[in-house]
Amino acid sequence: MDQNQRNKIARRLGASVYDKTQTQKFAMRSSSKEVKKMKRAGSDFGMQLIEKQRARFTYGLGEKQFKNLVEKVQSKKGTDINESLIQALETRLDNTVYRLGFASTRQAARQMVNHGHIDVNGKRNTIPSFPVSIGDTITIRENSKKKALFKDIDTKLIEQKIPSWLAFNKDKKEAKVQGLPKIPANEISFDVSQIFQYYSR
Repeated sequence: MDQNQRNKIARRLGASVYDKTQTQKFAMRSSSKEVKKMKRAGSDFGMQLIEKQRARFTYGLGEKQFKNLVEKVQSKKGTDINESLIQALETRLDNTVYRLGFASTRQAARQMVNHGHIDVNGKRNTIPSFPVSIGDTITIRENSKKKALFKDIDTKLIEQKIPSWLAFNKDKKEAKVQGLPKIPANEISFDVSQIFQYYSR
């Protein structure tokens, strides 16, 4: 998917779905179109579809992959499914790599994992959807640190805001999962409850 296609999706679903469209200029240009589109959707189903698509494109999941994840979360008993879905999305290895600042976008983080640049607990992991758990250690592979891909990593990490559920040693480029993600509602770009309503039709 090229940037033009992403721009079209972001204009339809909101600027927050992609990292490169999260700019004030893009948001101002597309906000009125977004509102009109949402009004045309009209029905509850239309709103639920928009929220589902926002979440899916934000984290870069295919429809089948996202649906399976939602169903897996729904099957868990005695849990807050809204919170559990966010945790399942946030603890994906590709998203974790993105949150650490190793990559500037989730798409780049996914490619980074696919190409074998990331270790989990000392072993190469090439599965972007791999769920990291409390106690897991995530590092850039030693042989990869000298590659052009990580040339300016120290500069990039200076301003990176590391989430509280990750303990990060910037010198070693090593992170440890020390808790479960807690994302404030105002920092989530989609309505989680609408997603479950969409799949409960």
